Amino acid sequence: MTPIKYVSKVDLTKSGDQHPGVHNRWHPDVPSFATIKPGETVKIECLDWTGNQIKNDDCADDLRNVDLTRIHYLSGPFDIEGAEPGDCLVIELKDVQPLERRPWGYCGVFHKENGGGFLEKFYPECAKAIFDFEGIYATSRHIPHVKFAGLVHPGLMGTAPSPEILKEWNSRESELKEKHQHQHETEVALLPEEKNCHAGSATGDLLAKIGREGARTVPGRPEHGGNCDIKNLSRGSKCYFPVHVKGAKFSIGDLHFSQGDGEISFCGAIEMAGVVTLSASIIKGGVEKLKLKSPMYVPGEVANHYGPSRYLTFEGFSVDEHGDQKFLCLTTAYRQCCIRAIEYLRRFGYNDYQIYLFLSTAPIEGHIAGVVDVPNACTTLGIPMDIFDFDIRPEAEVKKLDMGNCAFVSGASHAVTFDFDKLEKK
Repeated sequence: MTPIKYVSKVDLTKSGDQHPGVHNRWHPDVPSFATIKPGETVKIECLDWTGNQIKNDDCADDLRNVDLTRIHYLSGPFDIEGAEPGDCLVIELKDVQPLERRPWGYCGVFHKENGGGFLEKFYPECAKAIFDFEGIYATSRHIPHVKFAGLVHPGLMGTAPSPEILKEWNSRESELKEKHQHQHETEVALLPEEKNCHAGSATGDLLAKIGREGARTVPGRPEHGGNCDIKNLSRGSKCYFPVHVKGAKFSIGDLHFSQGDGEISFCGAIEMAGVVTLSASIIKGGVEKLKLKSPMYVPGEVANHYGPSRYLTFEGFSVDEHGDQKFLCLTTAYRQCCIRAIEYLRRFGYNDYQIYLFLSTAPIEGHIAGVVDVPNACTTLGIPMDIFDFDIRPEAEVKKLDMGNCAFVSGASHAVTFDFDKLEKK
């Protein structure tokens, strides 16, 4: 049997910008790193999304100081032989695994002044948890008494934009920032930035051009996919992408061992370095045939097998923590689900930052329950009860356990609970 060919490998001793086979901007002129033939199965190694900035230790200084202009070091881009604009690129994920030489991953809460997260107004400080991989399972010394199977997946896959699509991205995101930034404390859009732009083997004027024009990799975008963080897009899945440039220039990265729906802490999955085994094929003229205006996928057979009756599920509605009524706001509703889960799980001895990290990494199920009953949208957040080694059912007798702590910034003093009941209506 012929060994599967590697088309990309990474060096865990080097930062992302020292790798010629990775990049952190979307641009049609990023040089292709290798070519994949249709039907060929290949292996692609990927850095963790920060390019080796985070360490396996009990301090969150590295996360507090992470440089967010140096993120999403994607492996690629890869030319798919024969792909032309208007085609559909089909990627079949045959396997996704941690690197044997790095059997651990991490999750973090970014500081409010450096990235923030879904619950940043309640938890503005920085925290980190390290997870060890034991076969298909993950455990953490920072969030004890929990063990769950990973649904390993790439958080980010996409094809390169055409010059016209890139111009459209930059135009609409610039307009959004101009209109709405004054209403928000955090960035509403991350526009092109030359600082720490890395475009594989590009140097000189080409690198400068990509820095001036290239789209940041933080958001997913409808025309090509990108950073979508879909936890069920795991082994065995087939993914369908529009092709906009010759060769498609496919890229992949931001691998996760496990993630809860929503990836709520932003650094919100078990981030890892890993290896993807995949094959590519082409549907000629597939954009028109399939009416493919954004990617779609068919999930694989691999899934978490926690019984549907074994989830403890919290509801959230479009009424915020101040009691202010919103109109069919799913963001508000899902945030309320998270708050309800935090209030419930702290009864067993966890502090709020541990629960925040747990909700980001464990295989929680988030769903939209209703969007038609004005004014309140309803969302749900389900926690599989069997991943704990104690009973969390509502009927269970509560016994507070010594849960230790997650990793914080050295010398920092942190409030680890937030009293939502003391909030007053605005």
